[in-house]
Amino acid sequence: MALAIFDLDNTLISSDSDFLWGDFLVRKGYVDGATFAATNAKFYEEYKAGTLDIYAYQRFALEPLSQQNMATLAQWHAEFMAEFIEPIVLPKALALVEEHKKKGDEVMIITATNTFITRPIGLRYGIETLLGTEGKIQDGRYTGEVAGIPTFREGKVTRLNEWLAKEQKSLAGSYFYSDSHNDLPLLKLVDHPVVVDGDATLIAYAKEHDWPCISLRN
Repeated sequence: MALAIFDLDNTLISSDSDFLWGDFLVRKGYVDGATFAATNAKFYEEYKAGTLDIYAYQRFALEPLSQQNMATLAQWHAEFMAEFIEPIVLPKALALVEEHKKKGDEVMIITATNTFITRPIGLRYGIETLLGTEGKIQDGRYTGEVAGIPTFREGKVTRLNEWLAKEQKSLAGSYFYSDSHNDLPLLKLVDHPVVVDGDATLIAYAKEHDWPCISLRN
């Protein structure tokens, strides 16, 4: 049994769930529209450029969660899944996940996006094991702060290694599918790195190192 690891945003889905969640909040009027949208866009550009301060971004992303109770957040997320995520679910990605399952591989998602947003998306793909950035919860509410190490860049490696030790598993025969150069630390670690609809920086690196590059989009 090998471990098949998937990035989420722009890999299993054809857009960025973190960015779309911000768009959802703006469109629904749940946040100050103009200010929030501009900040959300700025952080997304920094992510693509490889200059993102993950803690600053996560505090921004988690702050709206801290303003609501869990029941309201669950209702919001159900709307988000139906209106924003379902249209960008990729049939080829679903098929790839199932292919690994049929081979007996263990599938998991590692994403920099917070687990409030991403865990239900993972379940939509039939993936129960997900490592993501955790928001701190106190007295049944999000505080707006990050709990532990964000699963971003080298943080993905750190959190994965912690999980492997806890579960007594290894990376023998492992796969990692990703679109982003931000995931190079983990891509370099697995036995089978696969670039999925990659950004220009990642594709260039992949070609230099003979990594396969695929597309899961139509």
